[in-house]
Amino acid sequence: MQLNKYWTIMTFIRKKNTFVLLLIIGSLTIKSQSYSVEHPIADMLDSLSSQKMFDNVFSKPVFPKNNKYKYTIDSVPLFDDNTYQSRLAKLDAVSPFDLVYNEHVKGFINLYMIRKRGSLSRMMGVSQLYYPMFEEVLDKYNIPLELKHLAVIESALIPYARSGAGATGLWQFMYPTGKMFGLKVDSYIDERCNPYKATVAAAEYLKSLYMMFNDWQMVLAAYNAGPGTISKAIRRSGGKKTYWEIRPYLPLETQGYVPAFIAANYAMNYADDHNIYAALPRKTYFEVDTVVVKEQMSFDQISQALDISNEEILYFNPQYRKNIIPSGGNAMCLPKNKIAYFLNNEIEIYSAIQSQKKESVVIESIAEIKINHVVKKGEKLSSIARKYGVKVQDIKSWNYIGRRGLKTGKHLVIFVHEQNRIIKKLELKKQTNLASTKDTSENLIVEKSNSKDYIFHKVKKGETLYQIAKRNNVKVSDLINLNQLTNNSLLLGSYLKIKKINK
Repeated sequence: MQLNKYWTIMTFIRKKNTFVLLLIIGSLTIKSQSYSVEHPIADMLDSLSSQKMFDNVFSKPVFPKNNKYKYTIDSVPLFDDNTYQSRLAKLDAVSPFDLVYNEHVKGFINLYMIRKRGSLSRMMGVSQLYYPMFEEVLDKYNIPLELKHLAVIESALIPYARSGAGATGLWQFMYPTGKMFGLKVDSYIDERCNPYKATVAAAEYLKSLYMMFNDWQMVLAAYNAGPGTISKAIRRSGGKKTYWEIRPYLPLETQGYVPAFIAANYAMNYADDHNIYAALPRKTYFEVDTVVVKEQMSFDQISQALDISNEEILYFNPQYRKNIIPSGGNAMCLPKNKIAYFLNNEIEIYSAIQSQKKESVVIESIAEIKINHVVKKGEKLSSIARKYGVKVQDIKSWNYIGRRGLKTGKHLVIFVHEQNRIIKKLELKKQTNLASTKDTSENLIVEKSNSKDYIFHKVKKGETLYQIAKRNNVKVSDLINLNQLTNNSLLLGSYLKIKKINK
């Protein structure tokens, strides 16, 4: 326990009573007899119930009238310790994990089976989409299939879940770890949220951890706290090699991690014994398919073409951060009937998208460059975000930002649109020109900032590419190619780069 937490507790003891101390300690970890305390895993389960994305992809679970225990629909069964121990022993007999039963495990079983029954029902429904794929990947890497339940305690099976520290996706990868295992993150795509690619990365990471510790319980702890923390705990314990032996030397969250995993195994196998049934998903793993998108498409365009809601598109494609599937061979996952319709009408769909001109929503150019920014003294995330024209949340997703915030000298990875950089440079030149001239005409300021070979034109209300091209004696196609425009629509206030014509 950290020193400041220790003095806080001692102060409460002096001012209040022992009961207050129990409440404080209870807030740090789930105990077997305490169902109302908070925990990161409980927080993730709470967030599951508020995901609007799921509203259109689930129906309520069907309550079986002839259930084996003759429960009524509102029954919340409780069992004695011997029953829990017996059921876990059955799971343990066919598992390489040490699925023991104790008060720590019981606390998490009660979390799933009593406090978060609705969330468990939804996870059981989501599992019908993800678990078959998890098992396929885990089997390919020859690692225990029980590890599919790891995503339950990591993300509550929310594909775009995000922790306070910045860990993202079903398997909660931090940016550096995800990058280490080949997961791409930029302004438009976060492959940590790609169910399949993130699962492959998780399998590779779990396999590498097993090669370090040769014990699956220790692998779980290392997945949560990092291998360095586990090695440190082993040293502090005097060289002990099992999770339960080093548990007292682990961070509080990791002390609850393996018990939570054991409880998740129990919950996903014995939910019906507790009168909990899966929410019914519209589509399962075997009812969806993927196709490679050849051109950039927005979710709105896909929705219009295939008669499917944006929420459903996001449900099946959580890796796309701005509701846009960029060009360049990216995959789209949808129900099989929608994929079949897309393939049968692919040419017409692409033609319709190309024909959307003024009436279509302008889509940003996705040409990006990677910038390495060194944090200067006094800089904040908000000021850095403004400097590069990005969001604070984006910077956090590209980099690990600890609880203490930014440190001077820290290197940040930032992805910036090339067009934005041109505009930023132009704005700086405009400011310089404004300081040295009394000419207030913006057109003249822009002209003074132009290079020998190019001029920059700010798009005004009502202007079209054809008008601008004709006025500057260039072709519309040249403007599109030079500015990497995705369609013929223009963004009011943006700048177009125009090649000068030698007279």
